[in-house]
Amino acid sequence: MADFGIRFFLCNIFIGVITGFLLTTKRLLKNCFTSRMQYNLWFLLLGILAVPFLPFRPASFAQALAWLGAWRHAVSSDKAAITGTVLNPDIPGAANQINDFALSVSGETPSVIGLVLCAVWLIGMAAMVLLVIKSAVRVNAVKKSALPLQNRAVRILYNDCLREMKIKRKIPVYSTAFLKSPVITGLFKPCIYLPIHLISDYHAADMRYMLLHELQHYRHKDALAGYLMNFFGILYWCNPLVRYALKEMYIDREIACDSSVLHLLGENDYADYGNTLVNFAEKVSLTPFPFAAGISGNLKQIQRRIVHISSYKKPSAFRKIKGATAFAAIAAVLFSLAPVLSTCAAEPNQYPWNIPSDKVSAIDLTACFRGYEGSFVLYDLKNDAWKIYNMEQATLRTAPYSTYKIYDALLGLEEGVITPEDSFMAWDGTDYPFEAWNGNQDLFSAMQSSVNWYFEEIDRQIGSSAIQSYIHKIGYGNEKINADRSPCWMQGTLKISPVEQVELLTALHSNRFGFAPENIDTVKSSIRLFSSEGKTFYGKTGTGRVDGQDVNGWFVGFFETGGNTCFFATNIRSDCDADGSRAAEITEAVLSDFNF
Repeated sequence: MADFGIRFFLCNIFIGVITGFLLTTKRLLKNCFTSRMQYNLWFLLLGILAVPFLPFRPASFAQALAWLGAWRHAVSSDKAAITGTVLNPDIPGAANQINDFALSVSGETPSVIGLVLCAVWLIGMAAMVLLVIKSAVRVNAVKKSALPLQNRAVRILYNDCLREMKIKRKIPVYSTAFLKSPVITGLFKPCIYLPIHLISDYHAADMRYMLLHELQHYRHKDALAGYLMNFFGILYWCNPLVRYALKEMYIDREIACDSSVLHLLGENDYADYGNTLVNFAEKVSLTPFPFAAGISGNLKQIQRRIVHISSYKKPSAFRKIKGATAFAAIAAVLFSLAPVLSTCAAEPNQYPWNIPSDKVSAIDLTACFRGYEGSFVLYDLKNDAWKIYNMEQATLRTAPYSTYKIYDALLGLEEGVITPEDSFMAWDGTDYPFEAWNGNQDLFSAMQSSVNWYFEEIDRQIGSSAIQSYIHKIGYGNEKINADRSPCWMQGTLKISPVEQVELLTALHSNRFGFAPENIDTVKSSIRLFSSEGKTFYGKTGTGRVDGQDVNGWFVGFFETGGNTCFFATNIRSDCDADGSRAAEITEAVLSDFNF
């Protein structure tokens, strides 16, 4: 909730900018749009307002094409169960075994600022909901007091209006003493409510105009728009620009409805229609209905509508085309901004990966990952092809845990803290919970048993500044290390996605970093798990143990066989039992399924 509070706050800033852009554009291009088109522009904003709450992230146009291509080339693997075991040192040719040792860390403390923002938003939203409920109670009281329309002349006029607008549905009409202006309400069962004083002071022309207005609201499904405006008004009660935009949308809805009525009338009737609003300006008031549409409004709004009516001309075909073109351009701009807004709203650790669609195949490993959230990424170097299970999770950054030690070892070698010939470190006598940690270590034993103190000593001797420069040079994940001296790979600020793990392993294998070749070879040797008959398998596990529970498991590596190299990364997450050993089992099963 704390993270949501901060992300939603950032989203509101970005939405404020988008709203300002839309308001400015509408004003600059108002002569291009018809009244209906100006009103419809607001639905683009409603779509933007929905983005932060979507369970998925909208894709840009280029990403959409990439995804389409990926699924077109998709392959599936429907495996009923996972088979295989963790790599065993007893197998001939094995150099190391997977010892998945991990210390428990405390869960992250929620941001106080985020919690406060979230609490304020929820309290305000609750207050808005109470106001809506209060209005709904008043609506219900009006409905109970209303009586079916009895005035024969008004009923005849109403039926004439239905025929004029070619509406076949018989919408019930009621009279009530508790309203000052006509309204239509109801999404699935719309009803029109007429004030008794208007029926008593019956004037055929005025009544016809008001009935046509309400029926235009029905024709254009304005009740649904009312629900949406109120819904987003509740969600964004704290954003003044959004609240202002929703008020403008309400006015534009009435102006668009006026235009639809005028389109039915002759030019000689325009003034009479405007006079109807003027004559009833003092009588009509804002409707108490939260989800209703009506002819009412405050005096300022009615003034704007009168000005519009006085200058109304039926739009030409050229103006409609010009307006449609401008509408499409604005829609394209807002569509391109949606992924940016989604990134603000979504998990802040999403890797913005761009890859040609013809290089990616989506694979279905649901059966293998049963009980876990996670992903599997495989890159075939020879064929320059990717196979990915769960793209969303494959680009989600999370703490690397002990998989980072691959690159920590390389840094230690490059800085001369250890060397390929001498990587010995003496144990200081501290008692650790794992027997394998309680003794002298070299790089190979430390990597095999994932000895934290060995790599922490490398970091201590190198220093934070050099580590940060190194992280930036190789482009490791989000490139953020802890401000203090705690290990950055253990539930710290440093995070990386499975896709990035594979990209880094590829760069390591080809020494794209430009480091000493002997250091690269030493690191590769330290993570070699199996070698036999021209086939070599490399890998490193990582386990996130938080408050005593294994919640995050990694297994990353690569294998060389038949003149080709393939790189992989598996990540699993759960409330418990998600560790590196389990990730390794899943990986072995998947690779076996693909005959690797």
